[in-house]
Amino acid sequence: MNVLIGVAIVFITAWLLIRQYDMRMVLIAAGLLMAGIALDPLTALDEFARKMVTTSLIQAICPVIGFSFVMHHTRCEAHLITLTAGTIRRAGIWAVPGALLISFAINAALLSAANTAAVAGVILIPLLRAAGIHPALAASTVLAGTFGSMLNPALSINAFVTRIAGETTTAVVETNTLPVLLALLLACSGLIFMARKKSETAMAPQQTTAPIERPSLIFAAIPLIPLVILLLGASGVVPPFRMGVAQAMMVGALLGVAVTRTSPSEVTRTFFDGMGRAYGKIMGIVIAVGVFVRGMKSIGVIGLWIAWLTTPELARMGGCFGPFLMGIVSGSGDAAAFAFTDAVAPHATQFGMETITMGSMAAISGALGRTLSPLSGAAIICSAIAEVNPVELSKRNTLGLCAAVGLIALIM
Repeated sequence: MNVLIGVAIVFITAWLLIRQYDMRMVLIAAGLLMAGIALDPLTALDEFARKMVTTSLIQAICPVIGFSFVMHHTRCEAHLITLTAGTIRRAGIWAVPGALLISFAINAALLSAANTAAVAGVILIPLLRAAGIHPALAASTVLAGTFGSMLNPALSINAFVTRIAGETTTAVVETNTLPVLLALLLACSGLIFMARKKSETAMAPQQTTAPIERPSLIFAAIPLIPLVILLLGASGVVPPFRMGVAQAMMVGALLGVAVTRTSPSEVTRTFFDGMGRAYGKIMGIVIAVGVFVRGMKSIGVIGLWIAWLTTPELARMGGCFGPFLMGIVSGSGDAAAFAFTDAVAPHATQFGMETITMGSMAAISGALGRTLSPLSGAAIICSAIAEVNPVELSKRNTLGLCAAVGLIALIM
């Protein structure tokens, strides 16, 4: 009975989010309600406290927004936009696949979807908006590329599939490559279709700062410095550059001060103002999502879903659509993929599949579900940068990503 009530609460929550009620209020209320019905309210409160100090997310989100505030204050962002917006605007609809491919490549190197959304989004989304791309489409484009990490052998789920299947990470990546590239093609096609349907690539330019009459290449390069550092470090091309997002953003901010000769005290204040806003607007939603997911676990919704889709009758299709749907509902692709890979992949031969194929299918589907979810950290970051509701991103990515997971079910 509790599970049925939980399912009803999940559907009501989805309806309220689509109606654009305050996301934090709705998710926290739903999570506490489900945990309370399960007579386990303390776990939801514990999750609230735990998410408040999620080091990886805080370090990925807050310094990036602080850095973007500094770039706006020093007008380095305006120099970059003035130099590039015209070219992007002339590209028209082709700016969408271009930005998506950049996001995909960055994610393949950085692994973390949240990190990618932060460091790529803070550059690409303002550029696309300034070139006349609708804010929601700009954010959706960056978000749609955040499953490129499936092609990196170092990704944790790829290592997990390697262990379960008794194969090499190279074999796992080779198994992933064709489905992931086809998924990328479909995701891009879906976005282009939505962009044409809504006429979202030829809007009036949306700049948050006045253009520069004589833009400087040096000033324009400063916003790109942290991204270059992170990519060179993560790829191993320049080992000394291997550092975290927070460190790279600090280097960029310091270079901005040095190059533009802006008051250090003003930049410091601006940087921390941005970090504070990021915690309130972005981390606040991340915390609320944690409470909601904890509530679903307490009331048994997630457990029942996994148990049902891992039954022998449904395991083959469940191994594809199960992680996808769980990724959408929970905002976590890895959690869904780990659960299904562990439960189903070792028995793949019973369903006429190889272990490595079933494990990879679950991993890719989970990543696609997380990319589509308005509750994922990456979606929350992109939507906050674009100043739109995360649900708007899901609307634009639904066609392409649903087509992608359907294709994966057919070819794997």
